[in-house]
Amino acid sequence: MRTLPPKKSCYEKNRGRSFAIWAILFWIALWQIASMLIGKEMLLASPVSVVLKLWQLLFTGGFWSSIFFTFLRIMSGFFIALGLAMCFAALAARYRPARELLAPLMAVLKSTPVASITILILIWVSSRNLSLFMGIIMVMPVMYLNILTGIENTDKKLLQMADVFEIPPLRRLRYLYIPQVLPYFSSACKISLGLCWKAGVAAEVIGTPTGSIGEKLYQAKIYLETPELFAWTLTIIAVSTLFERVMMLALRGVTRRLEEE
Repeated sequence: MRTLPPKKSCYEKNRGRSFAIWAILFWIALWQIASMLIGKEMLLASPVSVVLKLWQLLFTGGFWSSIFFTFLRIMSGFFIALGLAMCFAALAARYRPARELLAPLMAVLKSTPVASITILILIWVSSRNLSLFMGIIMVMPVMYLNILTGIENTDKKLLQMADVFEIPPLRRLRYLYIPQVLPYFSSACKISLGLCWKAGVAAEVIGTPTGSIGEKLYQAKIYLETPELFAWTLTIIAVSTLFERVMMLALRGVTRRLEEE
């Protein structure tokens, strides 16, 4: 049984398209020109020096271990937040007191600055798990609100029909709720994945856990290694984008399978 997905915003439509090659080359050229005009690698490294530095980092063991360290914790936080958001959204949709109880919590989590949350977390937990907890806190409100919106927008007539024919809960979930919630879920994942990486790495820069990407960024800043700073930044963008693409492909596969059935 199908339900019509919500209309996509212009922002979501543009995000689904690949970047034009000429646009990427334009910004790289502008970056190179700005670096040449400044004339100091310490202030603005050139694209060439950044690529060379990244190439050197690729053959060091610390590079890959730092990526694994940060990736494992940030993605663990993302999936834990996803599970919590689904449970909380289901409770809030079913019970009004649960929704009223969770509303202030989600508002606080959504509005509190990353730096404040990071410092508070450091009081309670080790810096090694800082990005994990930061991922949970940053992702959960976004996922919760989107999933709850999807549940609330489920066609009421279809739900009434399900009551009349006494359709079992699992079949309602499969044919009514999941198709309706999936577009909202997909949109929330796009936003949350980028937010999770930004907040997680920013927290690592503050807490500087040993062996993390955040520690490498902090050290590059301390020693004024601007090419290395840019190289690590490109690495974060690449890893985050790659995982987002994999996640979106998986969700599109699930959507197609639901439509075929």
